[in-house]
Amino acid sequence: MAKIDLDAMSIEELAALRDNAAAKLLEKVAARQLELETEMERLSQYGKPAKKGPATPAAASKPKKSEKKTDEPGDAGEPPVAEAA
Repeated sequence: MAKIDLDAMSIEELAALRDNAAAKLLEKVAARQLELETEMERLSQYGKPAKKGPATPAAASKPKKSEKKTDEPGDAGEPPVAEAA
């Protein structure tokens, strides 16, 4: 980058340089912020498993075969027994 002799510049030139530098800085900050927000959105999927979808909670709510009660009607292939009134 070329050296700029700030002492040799007029007030108007210095003000224009300041404005250009501020505009360029704002542009770069906005671009970097967008990059970081995109990266945070991508990484958030690892920190919040509940937002993956409804398939995960439904699969977790099914009882395991060893946890099922075998004395209830309908379990282990037994037909339900009707009670006499």
